Amino acid sequence: MSLDTVCLQEVEEARSRLRTSIRKTPLVPLNNGETDSQTKIFLKLENLHPIGSFKIRGACNAVELLPKAKLQSGVYTASAGNFSQGLAWNAQRLGVPCEIIVPEHAPRAKLEPTERLGGKVTRVAYDRWWQVIMEHHYEDASGTFIHPVCDRAVIAGNGTIGLEILEDLQEVDSIIVPYGGGGLSSGIALTVKAIRPQTKVYAVEVDTAAPLSAALAAGKPVPCSYTPTFVDGMGSKSVLDEMWPLVSKVLDGSIVVSLEDIANAVRLLAERNHVIAEGAGAAAVAAALTGRAGEGNIVCIISGGNIDIDVLINILQGKTP
Repeated sequence: MSLDTVCLQEVEEARSRLRTSIRKTPLVPLNNGETDSQTKIFLKLENLHPIGSFKIRGACNAVELLPKAKLQSGVYTASAGNFSQGLAWNAQRLGVPCEIIVPEHAPRAKLEPTERLGGKVTRVAYDRWWQVIMEHHYEDASGTFIHPVCDRAVIAGNGTIGLEILEDLQEVDSIIVPYGGGGLSSGIALTVKAIRPQTKVYAVEVDTAAPLSAALAAGKPVPCSYTPTFVDGMGSKSVLDEMWPLVSKVLDGSIVVSLEDIANAVRLLAERNHVIAEGAGAAAVAAALTGRAGEGNIVCIISGGNIDIDVLINILQGKTP
């Protein structure tokens, strides 16, 4: 079944399924010192989950939906880091094996916690990792493959963030979501738009890897340049073909920002809100501060806080890694 048919009912069912394992995260104002502005920026703090990332939601929904017989054989995925932790955390909770295929540039801050949670980590070259993402299969792994993006259960689990936002802020004008593979942004967008159609949902990308912006300009997924950076939770060589019908339908555009913009946002969050965000987690704030998401109540998804300490130190010292 095509992913662009994921519906609000699936998200609401995921919310019920996650309720006993996943806590609701806070929505708080950005302390940017502006009291009379037409724009109010809010932070959805997904970095506060036990694994430091929203990925715990989709992984939880996916494993809970697996038949018990399949679940006992274990699960595996291909992930640059955060979904690996989400899957490993849920696999440990249910007492089943978990294996993660990661690209060679995956950060230590995301791999070490995955291993502490019992996940078996296998490093491969980026192109080989991308092949697993495209093919949904790795011949040397056993168990059920759970795609970090192209999976109805994962998208529905991510969509529960949208339900929580509307519970806390009914009059939301726009939401900005970091774009990695599209599972987070599309899950939130389809949920929010089903309840409040006038709300805009924008992706944010970094200019070193902006496949959605390129696809929207071309009207279809196209190859784009990709340079690994400290913003490891965003960007790829192309929009996934499976995701294109959904993201092109529910997203209102992509806001592309620079590495410097994102580093400044990481520092702003630490200084003003005492929030530790990874590059992708701070990107939505960087986008909001450009003004390109319009005025009114803007919600920024702080998708994760798993940042290497050395990278964070450099940023706090005013450097762009």
